[in-house]
Amino acid sequence: MAPRLLAFVWGACALGVFAQPAPYPPVQNVLQLSATGTVEVQQDLLSMSLSTTREGSDPAAVQSQLKLALDAALGEARKTAMPGQMDVRTGNFALYPRYSQGGRISAWHGTAELVLEGRDFARITQTAGRIQSMTLGGVSFGLSREQRAKAEGEAQGAAIERFKAKAAELARGFGFQGYGLREVAVHTNEPGFPRPVRSLAMESKAAQADMPVPVEAGKSTVVVTVSGSVQLR
Repeated sequence: MAPRLLAFVWGACALGVFAQPAPYPPVQNVLQLSATGTVEVQQDLLSMSLSTTREGSDPAAVQSQLKLALDAALGEARKTAMPGQMDVRTGNFALYPRYSQGGRISAWHGTAELVLEGRDFARITQTAGRIQSMTLGGVSFGLSREQRAKAEGEAQGAAIERFKAKAAELARGFGFQGYGLREVAVHTNEPGFPRPVRSLAMESKAAQADMPVPVEAGKSTVVVTVSGSVQLR
């Protein structure tokens, strides 16, 4: 019985060895490369933030004052709001205690914010100029979804063409007739609104009541990168 058992064990081990998959052959003639497409486009989205602060010893009174100022600003802004052209939303609304040297609460400081955002620059700036319960805190520019999607499509098309041209050129340079695509990845930069831009209008809001706030948009750069590997052949 012992010899038969030994033979069975040896056969099982041999079967396990021969059942292992053969290792993949080493990858040869594979080239890694990348290419970018860049499009500079006019910014068409404006964001204006208006804010106000209040301070006092009674937190309920400070909060009530902030609410009144915000309600007044909202009432004025909603008169000319239009989806996509000028959207209105509330921003930061907070109340903070101020402490004395002895560690006790000496006062309460509160802030409220209203944001006007959209593609109609004239509508937004005129509305901001009419709001008297808040002062202008920041202006920033960006791209609308439609503008960004269009720019990304153009940049992506340029990146793909450059990737293909570079792959063909390198293949010929290494003495090959052409190439086959193995894998590819597409990356797009996703910048949000740039940092806020301050203007003289922010410093002299009271003197320019009911006057449009002067603004001027710049340009944004949309970059799409195509990277991957090709098989030279």
